[in-house]
Amino acid sequence: MSSVVTYAAPKGAVLLDDFKVKVRVPGEDWQHVPVYKVKVDMHDVREASMSSFDMEGTVEAEITYRRGELKDVAIRPLSHSIHYAVEEDTIRLTLNQPRKLVIECNGDRFGNLHLFVNPIETDAPNPDDSNVLAIQPGIHRLPDILQQFNNSTNERQAPDILYFAPGMHYIEETLLPVSSGKTVYIAGGAILVGSIVCDHVRDIAIRGRGFIYLADFHRFSAFRGFRIIFSENIAIEGITVIDPPHYSVFIGKSQGISIRNFKSFSTRGWSDGIDVMSSERIDIDDIFMRNSDDCIAVYGSRWDFHGDTRGVTVRNSILWADVAHPIMIGTHGDHHRNGDVIEELRFENIDILEHHEPQPNYWGAMAINAGDRNTVRNVVFENIRVEAIEEGQLFDIRVVHNEDYNPMPGNRIENVVFRDIHYAGRTPHPSRIHGFDDERIVDGVQFVNLRIGDELVEGNGHRALDINGYVRNIVFVKE
Repeated sequence: MSSVVTYAAPKGAVLLDDFKVKVRVPGEDWQHVPVYKVKVDMHDVREASMSSFDMEGTVEAEITYRRGELKDVAIRPLSHSIHYAVEEDTIRLTLNQPRKLVIECNGDRFGNLHLFVNPIETDAPNPDDSNVLAIQPGIHRLPDILQQFNNSTNERQAPDILYFAPGMHYIEETLLPVSSGKTVYIAGGAILVGSIVCDHVRDIAIRGRGFIYLADFHRFSAFRGFRIIFSENIAIEGITVIDPPHYSVFIGKSQGISIRNFKSFSTRGWSDGIDVMSSERIDIDDIFMRNSDDCIAVYGSRWDFHGDTRGVTVRNSILWADVAHPIMIGTHGDHHRNGDVIEELRFENIDILEHHEPQPNYWGAMAINAGDRNTVRNVVFENIRVEAIEEGQLFDIRVVHNEDYNPMPGNRIENVVFRDIHYAGRTPHPSRIHGFDDERIVDGVQFVNLRIGDELVEGNGHRALDINGYVRNIVFVKE
């Protein structure tokens, strides 16, 4: 059985008219899908479009380009092989499963449409439940509504479930702290202006189809979409974060964090996507990140968060770095002592749509830069497809002393596997594999089916590689 669910834009939402989107179950009436404005690329901030809806079965979509004559179309990731037809200025396609797509018209990679097709939501909390705080359409101050809830129950405590119904909701002080055991539900059509904080808590779910909107915040330089610190068993599912001044999700000294069907756009300095520091058991699945700094960053100790990082998995995802790295590992650690161990990391089935960085020290679509006496080991990159590198290199494996961030160089990098990596574009700058000195080396890098264009990279002497004298045990395998 097929079905489609769309969500009306709340009054006051920031929309864009570059595309018109509508969807339907075949043979049924068309439904309009709102097109929101998002911003991309810190170096030259521009407006792009974003739409989302939910589906199961088979649905048809029509996307009309409204910025002039439609001459050519690309639908990314190319690995999805989405079939489509074009009639005048309208693109027609049929979808048989949820997808995260980028519709690119006339070669414009910035004024494009990001189309997020979610699975149908199941088991949504009931807003009529006595433990549900239902915020109806409109603009609301959260403290007033929480006060109303507390007055109605004669208890000074937050509800077990917070339900944000369609509308735009403003949080006092821009922060929403969540207590252990709670569920925060941001419904489709809801826009939450503020940051969600999980601090020394556990067993929390934050879910829905709504947005966290931070584009108008300029005075909070460290303002994030989600801050998860000293916490355990936190799940984020289905949410979109738009233009935070800092990270979309910050994870510090936490365990058992699950992030699924998450989307993010950012355009500020240091506006990374998901940053992990001194944490364990982080599971990231089915995300789309378009950020103006690292999309995914995995570190050891930094700020108030101390200790090793291990057990991070990122899979079935799409990464687009308008600036810096799609994947970055190892920069920060406990340089005051003997560094940290960052280990057991896996990146699997990922499409990298762009890597653009003008500074050579920060090149690498897949980067391991071990600094601060860190040891990085047991890292697997598997089934990674890189579509474009405007400026940068495919990977960067280095023990480094980055004077901007590392008081001390890193310790070592060992046991890294690149399996079934394919870069489709022209030959980029040579990828570096560099140890720091005789003691601080890179030891053990295996390449299985590394392809650049149609060419299999079979040895150390390939023009796409730059390997220094502090590297041991580089192996190339063809399967």
